Formats: sequence, C-alpha cells, structure tokens
Amino acid sequence: MSRRDPRIDAYIARAPEFARPILEHVRAAVTAAAPEIEETLKWGRPHFVYKGLLCGVSAFKAHCAFGFWKGGLVVRPASGRDAGGMGQFGRITSVAELPSRAAIAKLVRAAMALNEAGVPSPTRAKRTPRPRPKVPADLARALKANTRARATFADLSPSGQREYVEWLAEAKRAATREKRLAMTLQWLSAGKSRNWQYEKRAAAKA
Repeated sequence: MSRRDPRIDAYIARAPEFARPILEHVRAAVTAAAPEIEETLKWGRPHFVYKGLLCGVSAFKAHCAFGFWKGGLVVRPASGRDAGGMGQFGRITSVAELPSRAAIAKLVRAAMALNEAGVPSPTRAKRTPRPRPKVPADLARALKANTRARATFADLSPSGQREYVEWLAEAKRAATREKRLAMTLQWLSAGKSRNWQYEKRAAAKA
C-alpha cells in the first residue's frame, strides 16, 4: 500500500465543493504527523493507517465528519454546536470548525502511540435500529397502484425506504415533488434503490 492513495484524490475531487478544503485540511494534517502513516480507502471513505486504523474522514451532502478509530481514548467528542455527526468533531461544514493542523497532528501521534501499545478500541454501544419510515400518503397511493414498485419498496431496508421518503419530503415545490414521485416509481419498478447511480459507479470501480 503506497503512502499516498490516488483513490483519495478521486474521492476529494468528487466531493461537494464546500467539503474539499475540509478533506484536504485533514489529509495534510494527518499525513504530516509522521512519515509512517499510510492512506487507504475503507468502506468507501478515506482512512489513515499506522499499525492499524488511526482515523478517517468523510464527506456528505451538507457536512463532513472526522473521527479517530479509538475515539474517546484520543479526543473527547464534540458538544454544543452540533455533535450529531460521525466521529468526535460533530457535523463539520467549514475548515474553521476543525482543529488546526498542528492540533490534529498531535492527536494523530497520540492515536499512533495507542496502536504501538496494542491498546484495543473501546467497545462501542450498540445503536437502536431506526424503525421503518412512515410512508407519505401520495407515495402510499402510488405504490398501491404499482405492484412491481411496491414489491421493491417492501424489500428495501428501513434506511433504503427512508432515502426515498426523505427525498420526497425535501422537495420544496409541488411540481418538484410530483417529478420525484414519478422517478421514485420508475426506479422502484426497475428494482433500484434511491442511490442506484452511485452504487453502480462504486461497483464499476471495485
């Protein structure tokens, strides 16, 4: 595994514009902490390795997340502003919400020391699975009239169903919602998940 992974270059290039400086900031800070640190892609997201996983960073539609594999042994979770994101720094929307490069490098070296010593990751509390979403009336009516779409929707996981339901809910105009509802039925009839385009790209690159 090379120290600099070109797959992370590609990940950053595909990320939303606001996220790129955040990803670059984290990447530069982590890799500058020690020459032994290597980059890799795990679970489709950038991670950094030294005798085991150290930390990882992710970009989402409206925020980024950055966290250490051994969590609270390295840094206390974020509080106040928005601690709902993955990792220990909450939902990150700008570089200003991150520690400085020097501070990140210091945390990275602490995580390296834990890996050197063979300290295990703390046990993570099991999350209570979220229930299946409540299906809005217009989608329920449409599914009732479309057997193939209804069968695909029923086979989706709760999170897969939620992706469709939330996508409809995000529409601000009635015309937009109607268009999304039509696309939902089209994709479900073809046996597709909400994010089938991204899954197809990921499979092609695997």
